[in-house]
Amino acid sequence: MSQKLRQEKILQIVEARKYVTVRELIYILQYSSATVNRDLNALQALGLVQRSRGGVEPAHRGGLPPLYTRQFYKKKEKRRIAEEAARQVQNGDTVFLNGGTTVQYMVPFLLEKKNLCIITNSLRLAIDLGESDFEVICLGGRIRERPYVLGGDMTVENAMRYRPDKMFFSLGGIGADGCVAGDSLLNRIMLQNSAEVWLLTDRTKLVEEMRTVLCDFSALTGVISDFDFPAETKRRFPTTSFLTVEE
Repeated sequence: MSQKLRQEKILQIVEARKYVTVRELIYILQYSSATVNRDLNALQALGLVQRSRGGVEPAHRGGLPPLYTRQFYKKKEKRRIAEEAARQVQNGDTVFLNGGTTVQYMVPFLLEKKNLCIITNSLRLAIDLGESDFEVICLGGRIRERPYVLGGDMTVENAMRYRPDKMFFSLGGIGADGCVAGDSLLNRIMLQNSAEVWLLTDRTKLVEEMRTVLCDFSALTGVISDFDFPAETKRRFPTTSFLTVEE
């Protein structure tokens, strides 16, 4: 098992159990104590776990887990959602991709397209797509969510220059009533500037309450999800497409 896969496995175990001893990790992973401890030290340095009392626990306290951890959640579902999202992209499109973890999974499917212009605030997406023949525009700015999502005034100012054909984004929360959580000025700008707007989401994003609302489904071209929304929600937003991916 590579170091990356081993550390991914450790994060999955820690997130699931909330606390696990080093001895248990050694038994589960079947690696030496020196190797497991090096991985734990590396993960702690990245701010992803907290070592304590001979064990380890998640570094976050409430709210969303770190981005590095979230990208490994619901991988199969995110991949299916991303594949469906990429089907909405046509050769020659100008596309904005935000830094959401589900959007990251669009990369291999987008590489099958031709003559795309990709705009993003994600350093990872810029690097992953930078080896293609696409025109790739990274909006710049400061690191807003470590290790590679950019934000701030510079990011917003640069984004205002573009009018994408399509926007694809994923966020931390949605309501079954059709509200989308968020307070990102960047996403608000790109919502206004994009000809089509597609939200990528899975059932883990459903929340009953949200502190801030970015928009409701009427602002979207479509929602791509791994679950079916209630019929009442669909009736409330007749101009919005609801695409459900199958297992």
